[in-house]
Amino acid sequence: MGTGRPWRGVLVAITTPFRADLSVDFDKLQEHVSWLAAEGCHGVAPCASMGEYRALSDDERAAVVRATVQAAPSGCAVVPGVGGYGSRQARRWAEQAAEAGANGVLARPPDWPAARAADVVAHYREVAAVGLPVIAHNDPYDTRLDLTPDLLATVAEIDGIVAVKEVTGDVRRLHRLRDLCPHVDVLVGADDVVLELVLCGATGWVATLPNALPRQAVRLYELCVARDLGRALPLYSELHPILGWASRPEAVQAVKLAMECTGRFGGRCRPPRGPLSGTATDRVRRDVLRALGATADPASGAGPG
Repeated sequence: MGTGRPWRGVLVAITTPFRADLSVDFDKLQEHVSWLAAEGCHGVAPCASMGEYRALSDDERAAVVRATVQAAPSGCAVVPGVGGYGSRQARRWAEQAAEAGANGVLARPPDWPAARAADVVAHYREVAAVGLPVIAHNDPYDTRLDLTPDLLATVAEIDGIVAVKEVTGDVRRLHRLRDLCPHVDVLVGADDVVLELVLCGATGWVATLPNALPRQAVRLYELCVARDLGRALPLYSELHPILGWASRPEAVQAVKLAMECTGRFGGRCRPPRGPLSGTATDRVRRDVLRALGATADPASGAGPG
């Protein structure tokens, strides 16, 4: 996997660590990237929604991408998010990613819910012109614009569109996408349907869980790829409560709290994201403890990380 096809395997949508004064902590960012690679993750995606890219200044965002590329060891792909309001902004971020040495980009449609199909296609043509492999990022809950299978099939005619990160959780879409554009990989974009989508042919997972529990996440992915349901299903059952937080509005706060629960640095979010409620905090802690108790394969000794 890794840099040969950087969109395959477990690609972690990484959080952005902030100091107490809410400045970016680049030392912790680079340590996190190195740790994820050492734990078996195949790549990282900085400046996606999990990375709070909308809350970063242009200088910070560029610096996060550069720092991530510098920290990623050989074989660990870096695929930054290049979301932006318009095509010029998205292309600029794709160019910056290329200059920094990234292996590809994760590209949302324009942040403009009223964009027509032709506008969306033109947007992706602009991003792909930079020359890096492009993963189309479909998250209609956030962008309010749905890359339907029919629309994506047209986008996929653009040279350089290699995959789609599908966040809707609708397993039926995978089959429709594979029928309409079989040359484009479908990647899991919602943690809590990873087993279903990988079993049906998804070739990668743009994941949030590994920020806190990388070994468990990679083990689950490997068991799904191997179609080893006898081991995958029990692990999936124990991880599923914490996996579900990635599909909630409080996803970033929940993942950062999960990191703290496992001994990692999660830290605060930048406003307007505030802290979780007491009830949600308690639930995340319970879900993490349950995940930590999961054992992927007793015979091999694989267990909590």
